[in-house]
Amino acid sequence: MDGDGPDENDLDAIGPDPSLLLVDDDGPFLRRLARAMETRGFSVHTAETVAEGIAIATREPPQYAVVDLRLSDGSGLDVIETIRRRREDTRIIMLTGYGNIATAVNAVKLGAIDYLAKPADADEIVSALLQRAGDRAELPENPMSADRVRWEHIQRVYELCERNVSETARRLNMHRRTLQRILAKRAPR
Repeated sequence: MDGDGPDENDLDAIGPDPSLLLVDDDGPFLRRLARAMETRGFSVHTAETVAEGIAIATREPPQYAVVDLRLSDGSGLDVIETIRRRREDTRIIMLTGYGNIATAVNAVKLGAIDYLAKPADADEIVSALLQRAGDRAELPENPMSADRVRWEHIQRVYELCERNVSETARRLNMHRRTLQRILAKRAPR
C-alpha cells in the first residue's frame, strides 16, 4: 500500500480539492490506507463508525470517499446517503469484505461510482477514484469461479427476499438448512 510519493499525474487527476473520507471499522487497515492515500496527495479524514462518518460528511463533505459496507454500528450505505445529500459531485467507492451483486447495485443507486472487494490496495482504490466517466474498467485477471457466481446469485435472491431465509429457500428450490449453511460461510474466491 505504500508509494514513494505523490505521482505528478495523480496530483493533476485529483484536482484542486484533495479531501478524502475513509470509513472502515478495521483500525489497522484504515490507518495503513490513510497513510498510503496521503502519500498519493489526498487530504485524509478517517472514521471507524457510521456515526463518525456521517458527522464528518455533514461537517465537511469530501470530494472523494471510500466507505466500508459493514461497520460496527450499521451500514456504510447510510454514510453514502449523507454524503450525496451534502455534495453531489463526491466520487464514492464502496469497499467491503462481503461483496455481492445486490449490495453493489444498491451502493451504485445511492451514488457510489464503484465497488471494490477487500483486500483492495491503495493503487486499486486510487485508480477507481480517479477513473473518468466513460473509461472502461479493466477486466479482472481472475474472473469469478463458478462457486462464487452461485454464491452471488444466492445473495442477490436473499436480498430481493428482504433477507428472509424461508422465502429465499423456497424461491431457490433449496432446503432451508442448506441455505442457512451457505449464508453462514464467507464468499468463495
